[in-house]
Amino acid sequence: MYQEILYSVNGPVAEVRFNRPDRLNALTRRMLAEMKHAIGEAEKDDNVVGIVLTGEGRGFCAGMDMQALSALGAAGGTGKRVDEDYGLDAQPGDPAMGEDFLKGHSYLMAVRKPIIAAINGPCAGLGFVLAMLCDLRFMGQEAVVTASFSQRGLVAEYGVSWILPRIIGVSKTLDLLWTSRKIKGDEAKEMGLVDKVFPAGDVAAQARAYIEELAAKAAPYSLMMMKRQVYRHLAMPLGEAVAETTQWIAESTARDDFKEGVNAYLEQRPPQFGRVKID
Repeated sequence: MYQEILYSVNGPVAEVRFNRPDRLNALTRRMLAEMKHAIGEAEKDDNVVGIVLTGEGRGFCAGMDMQALSALGAAGGTGKRVDEDYGLDAQPGDPAMGEDFLKGHSYLMAVRKPIIAAINGPCAGLGFVLAMLCDLRFMGQEAVVTASFSQRGLVAEYGVSWILPRIIGVSKTLDLLWTSRKIKGDEAKEMGLVDKVFPAGDVAAQARAYIEELAAKAAPYSLMMMKRQVYRHLAMPLGEAVAETTQWIAESTARDDFKEGVNAYLEQRPPQFGRVKID
């Protein structure tokens, strides 16, 4: 089914791996459609607790393939939506998040399971955007990230102007966007751009281990609802956020997961939570 990504599920972890290593995993329309479809499959898989997005070979994702960008420029910036091609139409993401979180690549924030970007090498342009739209970012110490848009005559793409200031603040965002400078792991961690940095090795393995630990200790329902809360409430007045949370507290305390969590604590044993069913 997939030609430009690798997709695998091992226990509670689904891995989506860009697979054009000879091009540093530069994106094509097909790759974007395959990524979206695979993430949709992972979201629907009852056994999957979290998703790792990473790259094959020595790169994470070098951004959009320059030949594809050249063709787009020649066409005056027009083109089909990526999810209308290749027989891979998919609509991952929680409709309850609202339409704003289902536009373009922002569906990553609406997917009902944690997504970790495992940045194992060069990460630029649209690859940078995709990493920022993931929930967590793990990075290799010698990997490099760069926005790169200003050097291509572009604007900040696909929602990164919304999410990046919320991750690192306004002035740091403008610095990264204006200069397109390259940042390695330690600096990225210091400014809050990524969450964890690891020495040379398989960053994806660390991301998989994180999800495995979540699967062992946390209720998938809680993970899903907390993700919904955090992203929805970023753009919501405090009073509305508190009111919505109050409603969800009442719903969660009526669930079997809540009873199991309390009993597991009282009995000093690991909890046995149910999986979330997603159609």
